[in-house]
Amino acid sequence: MNVTLWGTRGSLPNAGPETVRYGGNTACVEVRGAGGALLVLDAGTGIRRLGANLEPKVPRIDILLTHLHMDHIQGLGFFDPLYEPDLEVHIWGPASTTLDLRERLARYLSPPLFPVRLRDLPCRLTLHSVPLGSFEIGGLEMTADLVCHPGPTVGYRITEDATSFTYLPDHEPALGARQFPEDTDWISGFDLASGAHLLIHDAQYSDTEYEEHVGWGHSSIRHALRFAAAAGVKRLVTFHHDPAHDDSALDQLIEQGLKEFDPPFELVPGTEGTNFQLGPNGVE
Repeated sequence: MNVTLWGTRGSLPNAGPETVRYGGNTACVEVRGAGGALLVLDAGTGIRRLGANLEPKVPRIDILLTHLHMDHIQGLGFFDPLYEPDLEVHIWGPASTTLDLRERLARYLSPPLFPVRLRDLPCRLTLHSVPLGSFEIGGLEMTADLVCHPGPTVGYRITEDATSFTYLPDHEPALGARQFPEDTDWISGFDLASGAHLLIHDAQYSDTEYEEHVGWGHSSIRHALRFAAAAGVKRLVTFHHDPAHDDSALDQLIEQGLKEFDPPFELVPGTEGTNFQLGPNGVE
């Protein structure tokens, strides 16, 4: 399994040109299975670059949305494969008690917000409500569950050859936990992350910033580190960088986290273009 980061921001940055090293696109991660499956996790602005770099004649693409906040879908209409006739594209998103996925996505992919309607895309498009629990896509074992973030939001665990990757880009595990992180039965997303070889996790805030944003659905770097340690992951990738944090601020955030907590895993700052190869022995 191959994992590539195409967008790592929580929103388009307002920090100026100093964001070059970490990148400025919103959430999008590419996953390639050994059997040829191509998954796209979230459709932030990073999906445009992904689409421009795909090889021609990909037989099928599965786009799995964690939720429908704008920073996670705003690149969808600019994804070139959607305009390829007869290409098989599947979009998965969390279920809602009010509108189905097609109706919710059509609010964005329709005038006046976008010139092309969802129903007019020439690809062979199928939309799915994400089943909670286990399912399979192209030989990859998928697990989805609801996680702590405003509105219907899911996290994903993807397993291939006993190697697991967990994606929790917008997540506030400390909210609602009786004792965080000791009481794992009450921690959102814990089962999805438990023992994962690679965890991509929300780390938007410093401790001070988090205190001012409790309940907003995002984590501090300290909470991300402690969640990963409690879950026993092998490698943590920080994600969903605050749009106001430039490269220097993100460097300081990582340095502060490592100074306060010596993690029993490898910590990798989420940077656009980073690639992880997951084999039978974990991250290679």
